[in-house]
Amino acid sequence: MFKLVAYIINRWHAPNGYKRVLSISIPLVASMGSTTLMLFTDRVFLGRYSVDALAAATPASVTAFMFMAFFLGVVTYVNTFISQYTGSGNTERIGALLWQAIYFSCIAGIFLALIGFVGKPLFVLGGHPSHIQKLEVSYFTVLILGSGLTLVRDGLACFYSGRGITKTVMIVNMIGAAINIPLDYAMINGVWGFPEWGITGAGIATVCGNATTLIIFGFLTFTRNNNRDYGVFRHYHFDGALFKSLLRFGTPAGVQFFIDIFALAFFIFIVGQLGTVALAATNIALAINMLAFLPMLGFSIAISILVGQAVGRKQSHEGAEVTTSALHITFVYMSLIALIFVCFPEWLIDLFKPSSHSTHDYAEVRLTTIRLLRFVAIYTLFEALTLVYSATIKGAGDTRFVGWTITIMSTVFLMIPVSLAILVWGAGIYISWSIAMLYICLVALVFRWRYRQGKWKKMRLI
Repeated sequence: MFKLVAYIINRWHAPNGYKRVLSISIPLVASMGSTTLMLFTDRVFLGRYSVDALAAATPASVTAFMFMAFFLGVVTYVNTFISQYTGSGNTERIGALLWQAIYFSCIAGIFLALIGFVGKPLFVLGGHPSHIQKLEVSYFTVLILGSGLTLVRDGLACFYSGRGITKTVMIVNMIGAAINIPLDYAMINGVWGFPEWGITGAGIATVCGNATTLIIFGFLTFTRNNNRDYGVFRHYHFDGALFKSLLRFGTPAGVQFFIDIFALAFFIFIVGQLGTVALAATNIALAINMLAFLPMLGFSIAISILVGQAVGRKQSHEGAEVTTSALHITFVYMSLIALIFVCFPEWLIDLFKPSSHSTHDYAEVRLTTIRLLRFVAIYTLFEALTLVYSATIKGAGDTRFVGWTITIMSTVFLMIPVSLAILVWGAGIYISWSIAMLYICLVALVFRWRYRQGKWKKMRLI
């Protein structure tokens, strides 16, 4: 015990120990926590509004996010570029890179808005009941039309997070959450002078929150001081070589992010074939899972930033120290979350019970969700490994391996087996979730193997 305490104290004060990792990651975790809170309360409000709205919300939002995911993966990879520029001291290029991200986001936003007009056929293919499809299309259309604002916002946020100034990102996103949550409640239920828009109101409230944070980031970023130090005004022109470099390294990251979300959307749609109870229970379990997963995305970003700065300084051994510290922290966090999911699932699940439903009416959904959360509790421990190891190798520039790994493994070990299990062999929801859990565990082990190979230590973006 004494040796363990001594080890913890030493690693806390080490240059890339617990204290350093937490100082960068906690604001990003809090920032993602505010996003998690927005999504979670959105699902709670919709669940209390109607079971149909809750059943439609996750497929629609995941589908919208799926289309955004590739572009979001490219834009947010600006974090890694900026971290390496910061580590190398070449900060003059940061302003130019920021503008390339803005140009890319604007082009992507126009493309995504066009997709919003063809949403209905997508949800017809999903095979959900017609009244659910109508709600899905409504929610999807609002979210996808506002996606350009989200991309530009996240690109501007990289200006701060990539340099390790994560408190600014946290504060701005918390302001966005403070605006979104009450708007969400008002526009769904038709209170405080707002009309009762139901699931459409939830989408509009989300877009309003994102627009607010974009405006704030714009005012904070484009200042004289930032122009002097980083060229945020004078490097506004299109830089073909830098834009190409962003696409070269960002595209695999975007592919990985897209495939991740596509696989999730595919899983939800296939499980939806099992009926409303299975779909609702899956949506609730995934919404609760966000409590653990989305804050850890902030932690993952922090790891990439610290590793990127170490690589920029040509001190890759410091990146390895960051990874070790991060593994310890995330494993403790995920273990606590898993314990809550196993021992106290009921109070989380009951938050989603519609006010119009009695306890008896909700009983089947409740029991199914309790069982699904046991799957979540197991695979969250492996998610910790995936987040840390993938963040390290992406922070060094090893994006192609990440992209190909997710693409191949999600197809071979998740989408094909789940499709066969449900559509061909008539398997139920628990077999489907077992397949998903196995897939997540395998991905974690592959990323651990890649990290231990050490190829990431020799990579550079700049």
